[in-house]
This record gives sequence, C-alpha cells and structure tokens, in this order.
Amino acid sequence: MDSRTTLISATAASLCFILCICMTNGELQRFIEPAKSDGSVSFITIGDWGRRGDYNQSVVAYQMGRVGEKIGLDFVVSTGDNFYDNGLYSEHDPNFKESFSNIYTAPSLQKQWYSVLGNHDYRGDAEAQLSSVLREIDSRWTCLRSFIVDAELVEIFFVDTTPFVKEYYTEEDGHTYDWRAVPSRNSYVKYLLRDVEASLKRSKATWKIVVGHHAMRSIGHHGNTVELVEELLPIMKENGVDLYMNGHDHCLEHISDEDSPIQFLTSGAGSKAWRGDVVRTTNNPKSVRFYYDGQGFMSARFTHSDAEIVFYNVFGEVLHKWVTSKELLHSSV
Repeated sequence: MDSRTTLISATAASLCFILCICMTNGELQRFIEPAKSDGSVSFITIGDWGRRGDYNQSVVAYQMGRVGEKIGLDFVVSTGDNFYDNGLYSEHDPNFKESFSNIYTAPSLQKQWYSVLGNHDYRGDAEAQLSSVLREIDSRWTCLRSFIVDAELVEIFFVDTTPFVKEYYTEEDGHTYDWRAVPSRNSYVKYLLRDVEASLKRSKATWKIVVGHHAMRSIGHHGNTVELVEELLPIMKENGVDLYMNGHDHCLEHISDEDSPIQFLTSGAGSKAWRGDVVRTTNNPKSVRFYYDGQGFMSARFTHSDAEIVFYNVFGEVLHKWVTSKELLHSSV
C-alpha cells in the first residue's frame, strides 16, 4: 500500500470516526443569538443564491440590505445551494468570496449567516463549506450539516436534508455527490432524526422553526420531498413545530399544512428563478396562501406573542405578508 493510499484510508477512517461520535452523542451543536432588548428577533431567509452576482443575485442582495436595516436584522438564514453550479471545489475556491463576501456587502448584512447544505453543495467538496478556513476568510460564515440557533424565544433547527433523498444515491440525475461523511444513508438519517427529535422535545422556546434545503410542501418545480414528508414531518407535528423554511424550488411560497398548525415557507429565489415554470396541482388549493416564480427573499420577525413573515421581490416590494399570534396559529387547526 503506497503513502497516498494510506493517507486516503486514514482520512476516511477519521471521517467515519467523527461521524460515529456525532451520531451517538445525541446533541446538535448550538449557537446563541440573544434577542433584542425589546424581546424580538428578526432575520432574513434566502436560498439558492451563489452565482457570482449573476441572475440578479447582486440586486437581491442590495434589497436584502435595505430590508435588513429596516427590521433591525439579527442574523441571516441560508436554506442551501449556497454556491453554483457544483458547490465549492475546496476551501480555497474563489467562488466563496465572489458569490458571498463580495456580494452581501450592505452594513445591515454584516451579521452571522447560518447555512445548511443543498444538493448542489453536495456535488462539490461538501466538507469545504464546513471548514473553519472559510470563517477565517469571512467571519460571518457558519455552515454545518445540522445544528441549532437558539435565539431565546425562537429556536431554529437546521437539518441536513440532502442525504434523505434516495434518488441522489443512484446518480440517476447525472450527478455525483460527496458522501464521504454519509457512509450509510439509513444510519445517517436514523441518527439525525433521533437527534432532531430529542432536541425538539427538550426545547422550551415559544417558536420552533425547522430549516432544510428541500421542500416538504411545494407546488413549484421539484414539488414535495416524499422522504421528508414520511420521515421528518411526523416528528415536527409531534413536537409543536410552527414553521418549516426551505429553498430548492427557485420561487417564494407560503403553504399551510392541512392537519397541523405548521406553515411551509419556501425562500429559494436568491438568484436564478424559474419564471413561467409549470405549477404543480394540489389536492387542497386553499392551503396555498402565496406563490411567486420570480426572484426575492423573505424576512421574519418574532415576539413572544406574534410572528410576521414578509416576502419581497427583486425590487424590494412586499409581495405577501402573514401575521399571526401563537394562540391564533394553534387554534386554527
């Protein structure tokens, strides 16, 4: 066995060892974001964005800056597909600066960015986006596979959804994926679901939000992700989750669940959108509160009693606003 083969084997063994530790300790890493002095929390959600400023990414970024200043932004949530077309090729890929640091330059956006990986990110070096090297380049960047942001009255549970999708393992879509940290789909998903469920049960937050890349409910191009509906959604329903935020479909959506208070919010229009794409039919059209096939983003503001979700287009215009109270949301089903 030559030195290169030995190094590869040792690296693979180390990754599997780290994975085993993560899968058995039952704890998701937690980041603390204190609420404002008035007790509120505000953030922007953006997805499917990293295209070196093209496809109006820079224009959307500008409007995010304006809205961020207006709402007193605390942090940014990224729903994945952070770098196109195939993620980053290494932690030194210039695409990181060209699609992130050099684009989101507004003063209000100089806050922490919490990101999950999307399917396009898995097509490159998925480990690169998790590297501390990127945080040395731009301290705003925080990207893990699955983790929690604890903002006192709001807890956000970020879930790595790409490994759930069985189609990706067959490579029927013509792409290869970086599965180095996912030696077994079933084991990875099993332990991740266990940890998410345990974390949700322990949560005392007023508002519980789950963030993933793939949609659970969508009338857009990709539609519902069956694996998430079957495996993750029941856990969310059992543990009082209020909102699920995702990207993947390059549009903006708000869909209500039919038999629980959960609201499904898609914000995947950070750059290239699928204007004119065929909208999927749904068995319950009344559950679709809003759909927009252009570029834009979403803001969210929470107090102990109320939540406000606002969708904006590429011009910063308000397309859809949804305001609810905690009592109203859970009494409506």
